[in-house]
Amino acid sequence: MSKNTRVPGYMQSKAARNARGIIGDREIRFKCSLQNTILDVLRGRPGWQEVPGPNFQQQNMQQNSRPAAGSQTSTQPPDGKGNKTGYQPVPPIQRNSDGDWDFYWCDREWLHQNYDTMFLHEHQKILHFRNHYELTRKNLMVKNLKRLKKQTEREQGKSEGLSFDFHPTTYELPSEYHIFVEEFKRNPGITWIMKPAAKSQGKGIFLFRRLKDITDWKKGEYQPLTDTTREVPETYVVQRYIENPYLIGGRKFDIRIYVLVVSYNPLKVWLYRDGFARFSNTRFSLDSIEDAYVHLTNVSVQKNAPDYDPEKGCKWSTLRLRQYLSAKHGSEAVKKVFKGIDNIITKGLQSVQKIIINDKHCFEMYGYDILLDDDLKPWLIEINASPSLTASGKEDYELKFGLLNDLLNVLDLENRLTGKEKRIGGWDLLWDDGPVLADDGNMECTTNGTSVTTANSFLGCHNDRKRQLREIYTSAQAIKKT
Repeated sequence: MSKNTRVPGYMQSKAARNARGIIGDREIRFKCSLQNTILDVLRGRPGWQEVPGPNFQQQNMQQNSRPAAGSQTSTQPPDGKGNKTGYQPVPPIQRNSDGDWDFYWCDREWLHQNYDTMFLHEHQKILHFRNHYELTRKNLMVKNLKRLKKQTEREQGKSEGLSFDFHPTTYELPSEYHIFVEEFKRNPGITWIMKPAAKSQGKGIFLFRRLKDITDWKKGEYQPLTDTTREVPETYVVQRYIENPYLIGGRKFDIRIYVLVVSYNPLKVWLYRDGFARFSNTRFSLDSIEDAYVHLTNVSVQKNAPDYDPEKGCKWSTLRLRQYLSAKHGSEAVKKVFKGIDNIITKGLQSVQKIIINDKHCFEMYGYDILLDDDLKPWLIEINASPSLTASGKEDYELKFGLLNDLLNVLDLENRLTGKEKRIGGWDLLWDDGPVLADDGNMECTTNGTSVTTANSFLGCHNDRKRQLREIYTSAQAIKKT
């Protein structure tokens, strides 16, 4: 084997995995600010070497003073209006002037402290785009989707605007409080849900049916900007609660879907085949809207339920969910559901395509949360910039380990691929400056004997990722030799 030949880790012997891999004439150097599955993946990847650097001790001290890695309770960036909303600046981390890393899985705080003042070399890759929160803050996500919908209706007609009808009626509080009150009075008796715009893991969320339950969110609406003595209330969104969720075994669930964006200009998007449905631990009912175990599917909430079983958990794979829906409703109905999910993913990204600060050094892995109603209509609940990478069990760990390994395969820092691949492990190329079509007979998703060979989208389909990786690396190597 020549000096510059790289072999995927699963094709190497154990001894070979411990040998120094190369990129050109050296190994790939990485940094990681998390202490969960991603660190395991990076440390176990052949030819990748961790580079702590002089700031390693300081980083660890900062991590130890914050919530556990993967808990998603980190502080939030500004909301685009100057509101810090719980944002506590982290002391700047001193960097090496020579840029001693090739890949950095950083946290959002580090990026916001350092991005505007650092120089990135041609070869360096870093997690997060500078203003990722334009899509992942709940209030900004809705604002951007509404703006793109209006633009689409102006340019293509009202009928095209219907393709944006996938998120519940939403208002920002306190700024839109009076508009919300008008809507509330037009629809008496329905249930609404309140969510902090910049928090995750179900924190601060509650349901209500009476205006008096949210009177605190009126304060500060007309507060003069020059008045610094009055407290500015935290930004919330209030949404019409989906009262008719699709239930399995009487329980509500949502679907966590992983989406990788490697460029916003042009837009290039990958969709991961594996994901999971997160179930509530208690049977669904609108009689007890104060019971979080009924209405919130977040694992961080459900694991505290009195009868929660950590061995079984509350998750189904997307493969199992797709098989269940196909058996009950038929393949055509399921095909329509997943086509609707593709539309949600692409419309969400297009809504921020022109305002995200694109940088060829940056990439983003989003966690989309999708809910189905009892008509099998998919609804966008939220989009996460830092989906949890802490595993809740063995199957969850295997899913996330494969997900992250394949993400690194897509980024291809080792330069082992041709750049024309439509599938890499579990990632399918969904959008590349336009919709991507599947190769006929090459990547079929067969459910009850019916094949889907149109859009290059295979969410919930069988994923023999290791065999597929062997094939594309062998093919790419042969092409490069010629």
